[in-house]
Amino acid sequence: LGALILLIGTPVFGEETVDSPKEEPVVEKTFDEKIDEGFGNATGPFVSKIFGEVEVNGYGVKWVIVWLALGGLVLTIAFKFINLRAFPLALKTVRGRYSSSNDPGEISHFQALTAAVSGTVGLGNIAGVAIGISIGGPGVAFWLFLAGFLGMATKFAECTLGVKYREIDSDGRIHGGGMYY
Repeated sequence: LGALILLIGTPVFGEETVDSPKEEPVVEKTFDEKIDEGFGNATGPFVSKIFGEVEVNGYGVKWVIVWLALGGLVLTIAFKFINLRAFPLALKTVRGRYSSSNDPGEISHFQALTAAVSGTVGLGNIAGVAIGISIGGPGVAFWLFLAGFLGMATKFAECTLGVKYREIDSDGRIHGGGMYY
């Protein structure tokens, strides 16, 4: 009887067999995926608001751009247009007029400037300007200039805080930056 059932249930040559759907194995999330999901759930509403859009003159503008521009404007006014007033002083400082060989630190003002510029201006900024002008027209150059102008006061505030809260260890090395303030 068992052999007969086996023969009846066996497909004949040329007959198609219908496979039952296979169940996918349940894969447990890794620790990193669990952390990512937890932070995603916790910060999701905040991130969607910050990177959401606000309508300005009929155009959708990312809220974070408006926030950064307003912050730069407030700092520019609060520091009484430091980005214009202190430009000659900045040039003199970079040229080394206020430096001496006894100053603490491992690099000169010019070396610090070139390191900061190389970390700030990259291929994305260069290509971004070209792409922006090709897509949006020459008016983009004005808005990029304005954003850079307002960003100078923001950078000034950041650098001032970095210098104020830097520490010099017993070996004479300087430690500082955003993680110290």
